[in-house]
Amino acid sequence: MKRLLKIGLALNITAFVAVMLFSCSNPDAVVMEMGSDDTLSGIIADSVVFYRSDSGRVNLELRAPRLVRMETDDDIMEFPLGFDVFMFDHGNKTTELHADYGKSYGKIHLIEAAGNVIVKNFSSDETMFSDKFFWYQDQKTIYTRSHVRIVTPDKQIEADSLVAKEDFSEYTMYSGSALLDVDEEE
Repeated sequence: MKRLLKIGLALNITAFVAVMLFSCSNPDAVVMEMGSDDTLSGIIADSVVFYRSDSGRVNLELRAPRLVRMETDDDIMEFPLGFDVFMFDHGNKTTELHADYGKSYGKIHLIEAAGNVIVKNFSSDETMFSDKFFWYQDQKTIYTRSHVRIVTPDKQIEADSLVAKEDFSEYTMYSGSALLDVDEEE
Protein backbone atom coordinates (compact mmCIF):
# COMPACT_ATOMS: atom_id res chain seq x y z
CA MET A 1 0.00 0.00 0.00
CA LYS A 2 2.86 2.37 0.86
CA ARG A 3 4.54 1.54 -2.44
CA LEU A 4 1.32 2.27 -4.38
CA LEU A 5 0.97 5.61 -2.55
CA LYS A 6 4.58 6.55 -3.39
CA ILE A 7 4.08 5.69 -7.08
CA GLY A 8 0.81 7.70 -7.21
CA LEU A 9 2.46 10.68 -5.52
CA ALA A 10 5.45 10.50 -7.89
CA LEU A 11 3.11 10.37 -10.92
CA ASN A 12 1.13 13.38 -9.65
CA ILE A 13 4.30 15.42 -9.06
CA THR A 14 5.67 14.47 -12.50
CA ALA A 15 2.40 15.40 -14.20
CA PHE A 16 2.26 18.72 -12.36
CA VAL A 17 5.85 19.62 -13.30
CA ALA A 18 5.23 18.64 -16.94
CA VAL A 19 2.09 20.76 -17.14
CA MET A 20 3.87 23.74 -15.59
CA LEU A 21 6.87 23.47 -17.94
CA PHE A 22 4.87 23.14 -21.14
CA SER A 23 2.07 25.60 -20.33
CA CYS A 24 4.43 28.48 -19.55
CA SER A 25 6.62 28.33 -22.61
CA ASN A 26 6.60 31.15 -25.16
CA PRO A 27 8.43 31.18 -28.45
CA ASP A 28 11.33 33.66 -28.53
CA ALA A 29 9.52 35.79 -31.12
CA VAL A 30 6.52 36.26 -28.83
CA VAL A 31 8.73 37.26 -25.89
CA MET A 32 10.69 39.75 -28.04
CA GLU A 33 7.46 41.29 -29.38
CA MET A 34 6.11 41.82 -25.86
CA GLY A 35 9.07 44.06 -25.02
CA SER A 36 9.20 46.00 -28.26
CA ASP A 37 8.29 49.69 -28.40
CA ASP A 38 5.60 49.02 -30.99
CA THR A 39 3.40 47.23 -28.50
CA LEU A 40 3.46 50.08 -25.95
CA SER A 41 0.73 52.57 -26.78
CA GLY A 42 1.46 54.96 -23.95
CA ILE A 43 2.64 55.59 -20.42
CA ILE A 44 0.65 56.65 -17.37
CA ALA A 45 2.43 58.27 -14.42
CA ASP A 46 0.94 59.56 -11.18
CA SER A 47 2.23 62.41 -8.95
CA VAL A 48 4.46 63.91 -11.63
CA VAL A 49 6.93 66.70 -10.89
CA PHE A 50 8.94 68.12 -13.80
CA TYR A 51 11.63 70.82 -13.70
CA ARG A 52 13.03 72.91 -16.56
CA SER A 53 16.25 74.78 -15.93
CA ASP A 54 18.58 77.15 -17.72
CA SER A 55 22.24 77.45 -16.74
CA GLY A 56 21.61 75.37 -13.61
CA ARG A 57 18.71 77.50 -12.36
CA VAL A 58 15.17 76.16 -12.23
CA ASN A 59 12.91 78.43 -14.28
CA LEU A 60 9.83 76.20 -14.46
CA GLU A 61 8.23 73.54 -12.26
CA LEU A 62 5.25 71.47 -13.41
CA ARG A 63 3.18 69.34 -11.01
CA ALA A 64 0.39 67.02 -12.11
CA PRO A 65 -1.55 64.27 -10.33
CA ARG A 66 -1.57 62.20 -13.54
CA LEU A 67 0.33 62.27 -16.82
CA VAL A 68 -0.69 60.20 -19.83
CA ARG A 69 1.86 60.08 -22.62
CA MET A 70 0.62 58.77 -25.93
CA GLU A 71 3.13 57.26 -28.33
CA THR A 72 2.20 59.17 -31.47
CA ASP A 73 4.07 61.15 -34.09
CA ASP A 74 2.88 64.36 -32.40
CA ASP A 75 4.49 63.48 -29.01
CA ILE A 76 1.33 64.19 -26.99
CA MET A 77 1.17 64.33 -23.19
CA GLU A 78 -2.17 64.72 -21.46
CA PHE A 79 -2.91 65.89 -17.92
CA PRO A 80 -6.47 64.59 -17.42
CA LEU A 81 -6.61 65.54 -13.72
CA GLY A 82 -5.11 69.00 -14.21
CA PHE A 83 -1.72 70.55 -13.60
CA ASP A 84 0.06 73.43 -11.88
CA VAL A 85 3.02 75.32 -13.36
CA PHE A 86 5.31 77.63 -11.39
CA MET A 87 7.73 79.97 -13.20
CA PHE A 88 10.83 81.38 -11.53
CA ASP A 89 13.27 84.20 -12.19
CA HIS A 90 16.54 83.91 -10.27
CA GLY A 91 14.89 81.68 -7.67
CA ASN A 92 11.85 83.92 -7.13
CA LYS A 93 8.40 82.67 -8.11
CA THR A 94 7.04 85.08 -10.73
CA THR A 95 4.04 83.28 -12.20
CA GLU A 96 1.70 80.45 -11.24
CA LEU A 97 -0.64 78.65 -13.63
CA HIS A 98 -3.43 76.22 -12.72
CA ALA A 99 -5.83 74.27 -14.98
CA ASP A 100 -8.20 71.34 -14.45
CA TYR A 101 -7.07 69.73 -17.73
CA GLY A 102 -4.05 70.05 -19.96
CA LYS A 103 -2.55 68.69 -23.14
CA SER A 104 0.97 69.19 -24.44
CA TYR A 105 1.82 68.86 -28.12
CA GLY A 106 5.57 68.25 -27.97
CA LYS A 107 6.43 68.54 -31.65
CA ILE A 108 4.95 72.03 -31.98
CA HIS A 109 5.70 73.13 -28.37
CA LEU A 110 2.08 73.99 -27.58
CA ILE A 111 0.23 73.48 -24.29
CA GLU A 112 -3.55 73.60 -24.09
CA ALA A 113 -5.06 74.42 -20.69
CA ALA A 114 -8.79 74.10 -19.97
CA GLY A 115 -11.20 74.27 -17.05
CA ASN A 116 -10.69 76.77 -14.24
CA VAL A 117 -7.58 78.27 -15.83
CA ILE A 118 -5.93 80.66 -13.38
CA VAL A 119 -2.71 82.59 -14.02
CA LYS A 120 -1.19 84.66 -11.21
CA ASN A 121 1.58 87.19 -11.77
CA PHE A 122 3.19 87.84 -8.40
CA SER A 123 5.25 90.87 -9.41
CA SER A 124 2.24 92.82 -10.75
CA ASP A 125 -0.33 91.27 -8.37
CA GLU A 126 -2.62 90.37 -11.29
CA THR A 127 -4.70 87.22 -11.69
CA MET A 128 -6.26 85.99 -14.92
CA PHE A 129 -9.28 83.68 -15.02
CA SER A 130 -10.46 81.86 -18.15
CA ASP A 131 -12.00 78.60 -19.34
CA LYS A 132 -9.33 77.77 -21.89
CA PHE A 133 -6.07 79.03 -23.34
CA PHE A 134 -3.11 77.99 -25.45
CA TRP A 135 0.51 78.47 -24.42
CA TYR A 136 2.95 78.72 -27.35
CA GLN A 137 6.25 77.87 -25.64
CA ASP A 138 8.57 78.79 -28.54
CA GLN A 139 6.98 82.24 -28.81
CA LYS A 140 6.57 82.50 -25.01
CA THR A 141 2.99 83.70 -25.46
CA ILE A 142 -0.46 82.79 -24.13
CA TYR A 143 -3.51 83.09 -26.34
CA THR A 144 -7.22 82.59 -25.73
CA ARG A 145 -10.45 83.18 -27.60
CA SER A 146 -12.49 82.36 -24.50
CA HIS A 147 -13.93 84.79 -22.00
CA VAL A 148 -11.14 86.13 -19.82
CA ARG A 149 -11.15 88.18 -16.61
CA ILE A 150 -8.16 89.91 -15.06
CA VAL A 151 -8.30 91.08 -11.45
CA THR A 152 -5.81 93.50 -9.88
CA PRO A 153 -5.97 95.37 -6.57
CA ASP A 154 -7.62 98.37 -8.23
CA LYS A 155 -9.43 97.08 -11.34
CA GLN A 156 -11.24 94.21 -13.00
CA ILE A 157 -11.09 93.77 -16.78
CA GLU A 158 -13.16 91.34 -18.84
CA ALA A 159 -12.77 90.53 -22.53
CA ASP A 160 -13.56 88.00 -25.25
CA SER A 161 -9.93 87.15 -26.05
CA LEU A 162 -6.36 87.79 -24.94
CA VAL A 163 -2.74 87.59 -26.10
CA ALA A 164 -0.08 87.73 -23.35
CA LYS A 165 3.56 87.00 -22.57
CA GLU A 166 3.98 83.62 -20.86
CA ASP A 167 4.96 85.26 -17.57
CA PHE A 168 1.86 87.48 -17.90
CA SER A 169 3.96 90.65 -17.61
CA GLU A 170 2.30 92.16 -20.71
CA TYR A 171 -1.04 91.43 -22.35
CA THR A 172 -3.53 92.71 -24.89
CA MET A 173 -7.27 92.10 -24.47
CA TYR A 174 -9.94 92.37 -27.17
CA SER A 175 -13.64 93.31 -27.00
CA GLY A 176 -13.56 94.06 -23.32
CA SER A 177 -14.87 96.16 -20.49
CA ALA A 178 -13.38 97.29 -17.20
CA LEU A 179 -14.34 98.25 -13.67
CA LEU A 180 -11.87 100.73 -12.19
CA ASP A 181 -11.45 102.25 -8.75
CA VAL A 182 -11.42 106.01 -9.26
CA ASP A 183 -10.43 108.47 -6.56
CA GLU A 184 -12.86 111.36 -6.49
CA GLU A 185 -11.32 114.71 -5.71
CA GLU A 186 -13.29 117.13 -3.58
